[in-house]
Amino acid sequence: MFCPYQISEDGIEMQFATNHIGHFLLTNLLLDTMNRTAKETGIEGRIVNLSSIAHQYTYKGGIRFQKINDRAGYSDKKAYGQSKLANILHANELSRRFQEEGVNITANSVHPGLIMTNLFKHSAVVMRFLKFFSFFLWKNVPQGAATTCYVALHPNLKGVTGKYFLDCNEMPPSALARDETLAKKLWDFSNKMINSASKTSA
Repeated sequence: MFCPYQISEDGIEMQFATNHIGHFLLTNLLLDTMNRTAKETGIEGRIVNLSSIAHQYTYKGGIRFQKINDRAGYSDKKAYGQSKLANILHANELSRRFQEEGVNITANSVHPGLIMTNLFKHSAVVMRFLKFFSFFLWKNVPQGAATTCYVALHPNLKGVTGKYFLDCNEMPPSALARDETLAKKLWDFSNKMINSASKTSA
């Protein structure tokens, strides 16, 4: 989060690699098992992507597809926002595909809230200053986990999919996060990045 410009071992900008591509790949690797389990047990599978309200603050157009790894124009804050936007777009595209295929799995995204963890290690001084003036907005770890647990487990959310939650309530995300064309483009782009990284490491 908000880290200086870095490239992962797979040659991908670090925040995008860590916050989106890694989760995208892990989810894809689990899909067959989740689908089979949902069919065999009749129990709905649920995927919850941990996004952030920071998804609203990203680059123009949302995702820098042609410049994803470019140092020029890199912003640590916008790069983080880009990766969190990708989390919502990913969940929404998963949801669309599940509904199209009649799969008994839902996919949603959540904003856990402001939580003082080591996630802020690259901006600790600034965040402590902000926390001093906005202490009433901050959560402890159990409070921060509440929305994720609610979306993952609560029976009232059976069948609810393709939504964004904040403080255990459904909220509308940004216009970019609701862009179905952008979500499909990100899906294809992410698969290409993974395939390219796999060939490079082979």
